[in-house]
Amino acid sequence: MAMIHPSAVIEDGAVIGDGCQIGPFCVIGADVVLGAGVELKSHVVVTGDTHIGDETIVFPFSVIGEIPQDLKFGGEKTRLRIGKRNRIREHVTMNTGTAGGGAQTRVGDDGLFMAGCHIAHDAQIGDRVIVVNSSAIAGHCIIEDDVIIGGLCGIHQWVRIGQGAIIGALSMVTNDVVPHGLVMGPRGKLDGLNLIGLKRKGVARADITAMRAAFQMLKDGEGTFHDRAARLAEETDSAYVQQMVAFIMGDTDRNFLTPS
Repeated sequence: MAMIHPSAVIEDGAVIGDGCQIGPFCVIGADVVLGAGVELKSHVVVTGDTHIGDETIVFPFSVIGEIPQDLKFGGEKTRLRIGKRNRIREHVTMNTGTAGGGAQTRVGDDGLFMAGCHIAHDAQIGDRVIVVNSSAIAGHCIIEDDVIIGGLCGIHQWVRIGQGAIIGALSMVTNDVVPHGLVMGPRGKLDGLNLIGLKRKGVARADITAMRAAFQMLKDGEGTFHDRAARLAEETDSAYVQQMVAFIMGDTDRNFLTPS
């Protein structure tokens, strides 16, 4: 059973899960699938080939699943997939993908997307991600699990942000950010590690010490940034440092923010 306000417009073909609550003046397109317990507060537009996972809440005036803001988009069939238990606040926009980017934008589980933020085409957003008010994640970005993006930030297209990283408010991020990195400044610089986040997660002191030593080596060691990362792989058995090394050595279309 779903509770649907009589002023809501639901096109034929839409799938509404058990226990959904559809508030006044919402518009739901024909290719939309809402999981169990999804709540659309009011004045929400969900359109396109969009699936929203169980127990996600969408607040007023959000537009979910509209076409990409990309002049190359030619009307091809693309998708938006949103996971479970997300909180999508007022005026948030999330677009479907493009043919050139894999045709799918994906948002994981348990995220918080604060008022006015934007998730662009083909972005891949992990679990437990927080995007603060009025920040924009551009096309083709990869945001791994447990990332926090502060308010009024811009994440450049194709950028990867590694697991557990935190981006300070008012930062413009143009290059990849290593896992658990701390980025600050109007033109973001890698300014350390997200130590508070690591401690909140209960990461062992030995791992935090190893990561601090690894960061210092990445900052001051000999050779190129990749050379230093490759040496780290041979000199540590910390799973967190190995995660950072794997991220640095992985495929990317961007350079890295390097330690300042």
